[in-house]
Amino acid sequence: MASYRTPGVYVEEISTLPPSVAGVSTAVPAFIGYTELGPTTSGSDPLIPVVARISTMLEYRALFGSALPSGFTATARATNGVSLSELATLVRTPPAHEFRLYYSLSHYFQNGGGSCYVVSIGNYDAIPSKEDFIAGLAALEKEDEPTLILLTDAVDLLSADDYYTVCGQALAQCSKLGDRFTILDVLAGTNAVSDFRNKLQSDHLSYGAAYYPYLQTTLSYEYTSTSVAIVDQDPPAPAATTLETIRTSNTALYNQIKTTIAQQRVELPPSPAIAGVYASVDRERGVWKAPANVSLAAVIGPVTKITNEDQASLNDDPNAGKSINAIRAFTGKGTLVWGARTLAGNDNEWRYVPVRRLFIMIEESVQKASAFAVFEPNDATTWLKVKAMIESYLYGLWEQGALAGSTPEAAYFVQVGLGKTMTPQDVLEGRMIVEIGVAAVRPAEFIILRFTHKLQQA
Repeated sequence: MASYRTPGVYVEEISTLPPSVAGVSTAVPAFIGYTELGPTTSGSDPLIPVVARISTMLEYRALFGSALPSGFTATARATNGVSLSELATLVRTPPAHEFRLYYSLSHYFQNGGGSCYVVSIGNYDAIPSKEDFIAGLAALEKEDEPTLILLTDAVDLLSADDYYTVCGQALAQCSKLGDRFTILDVLAGTNAVSDFRNKLQSDHLSYGAAYYPYLQTTLSYEYTSTSVAIVDQDPPAPAATTLETIRTSNTALYNQIKTTIAQQRVELPPSPAIAGVYASVDRERGVWKAPANVSLAAVIGPVTKITNEDQASLNDDPNAGKSINAIRAFTGKGTLVWGARTLAGNDNEWRYVPVRRLFIMIEESVQKASAFAVFEPNDATTWLKVKAMIESYLYGLWEQGALAGSTPEAAYFVQVGLGKTMTPQDVLEGRMIVEIGVAAVRPAEFIILRFTHKLQQA
């Protein structure tokens, strides 16, 4: 109570409500890659990544620019013997480095994604390297809000060995901080799955999940009218011209070429769309709902068709234990995410993505809410406040269906106190130890219907 020395009327507000736990955000991805307006380095100066939070593609374009314009070569022929008027073929000319961060962000938002972080580690003049992505991870480690890590640009820009090294670094960061999860892509090509399992080395597999295969999206390539070259099909060919040159002089051919370019679709790794699914499922159902059996938007289909037999080997791997979630096309249903396992597929505790992410959310939320008790008296009064606060939070999760058990007592427990979780020596050393146990719900991955003949009875 305050000490008063001057006569008068004083107002005191007395707090009667207990402290509470506010749930942290669960699906705030961070995309690491190269952007048009990214940072540059000079001489031996170290790379300083640019980290920004965005909510729309409009914000991305304002801060980081657009996509790297794609080059096209259009071969045309003359139908009247005088001027080029009909498109014969159109070929895309891949750039030296496929920077796909712009398209990845677009695909993420189209699949229900919300606010996210962009970690720009260079511009389009940069030579991609493993060191750039490691610098990006170091910059991301200083940010508290991100909960998902995506390495979409590293998939196509780095060698397989360097890519899997960066993946291991991302998983290690997730384990170290305990507040984030990594979504990985399996590289395209033959023996992709076996290479992934053999080359990805990490002791923190429960903090990540991998998805396969690549997706054929409905996104079109960005280009400029000067990046489209037009050549004559019939020799002797005149000097090549560009789309900009014929914009007003040959409208018919100009429109043919633009229409054909719009039909060229971007092929992307699945992680951006999966991050969007994580965000939408968390928002609509909760982090404890498996982000699976969900249709992907802006997708024509997976580039590789996966059968039940194929998925059996993806789901279970007795040797490496690295489960890979399949993305499959089903007749009448579209393209669905058909798996919800972490990379620790042989681990009974952390086999499923929603279980790991639920624990990440609970641990982070409780940790931040318990900060008020730091330097408070380490006595029964403080212990009771902390216990009541955590139990109230877990009860709310149980009511929402996040925890298994027919009663709160079967779903969770919270213990704190001298003789329970602490010894007198712990109290002398200033430690308040709280033990929390929760029974997380697990997805029904295999639904088995058993039928038998019922004999006719008189």
